[in-house]
Amino acid sequence: MIELKLGEAHLGLLPALGGSLAFWRLRGRDLLVPTADPNLVAQKNTPVAGYPLLPFSNRIGDGTFSFEGIPYQLAHNFVSEPHAIHGNGWERNWEVAQHDAERAILYLDHDPAKGDDAAQWPFAYRAVLSFVLHREGLDVEILLANRDTRAQPVGMGFHPFFARSDDMTLQFGARGMWQNGPDMLPTTLQPYEGTEFFDKAKLVGATRLDNCFAGWDGKARLGYPSAGYDLTIEADAAFSHLVVFTAPEKPFVAVEAVTNMNNAINHPEILENGLHVLAPGERISGVIRYRITEQRG
Repeated sequence: MIELKLGEAHLGLLPALGGSLAFWRLRGRDLLVPTADPNLVAQKNTPVAGYPLLPFSNRIGDGTFSFEGIPYQLAHNFVSEPHAIHGNGWERNWEVAQHDAERAILYLDHDPAKGDDAAQWPFAYRAVLSFVLHREGLDVEILLANRDTRAQPVGMGFHPFFARSDDMTLQFGARGMWQNGPDMLPTTLQPYEGTEFFDKAKLVGATRLDNCFAGWDGKARLGYPSAGYDLTIEADAAFSHLVVFTAPEKPFVAVEAVTNMNNAINHPEILENGLHVLAPGERISGVIRYRITEQRG
């Protein structure tokens, strides 16, 4: 484990476990909830507080897609579903490029031509994760570069497990929410309006969601009134979608800044699906900024 410390902020990183976060604490308070998910076999039932999503976010239906006329079949990497989920970055051992007290840079090379599993992803890429700890926040920068001789379709994001509280609120703006079918793949884009949405700060409470929001404005705010702080998320424009998972029985809420809609690779007819097609040598990058603001009262 790598540990970063600055003032009263403390971050733990697990490079060998998918470039995951072990914890993020401020003034002794856990801002994230380390969570073990036995469905994610590669995490070896180890609690993690967040992990990267690349070279795609969320689900690819049945693990199948076609690109430039060639069909591909990905391995099913989530025990309870038939889909390929969250790419393969979280399944791999990341190398440490450098780190000091406040910053760590990790990288991952995936190349099927050199023996890496093509069923995880059939194209060669390099990914770089940069974590910068602040006294009242955290920056996560993700870079994904095409190192193949072919173009490839990619997406990326980050999956944090935010601590849940009874009075926790959530607020963000978006264009619409993708309704899911029984297979948890998107079917219909519902306009983002009405009391069930979070355009104004709303108690998370009994809400149950596992949905992707399109046209996200790049800002979200989690409120913790009883704990006396707000946690804000601001992401670069590349992250045009937001995935929200919340279930009353879980101790966390996942609010995931991502580039692409769920199953984007199988929806080329949707112009704003968030998928990026990178030519050989091209790259995409973006920063997600998390900040803590103490409430004055």
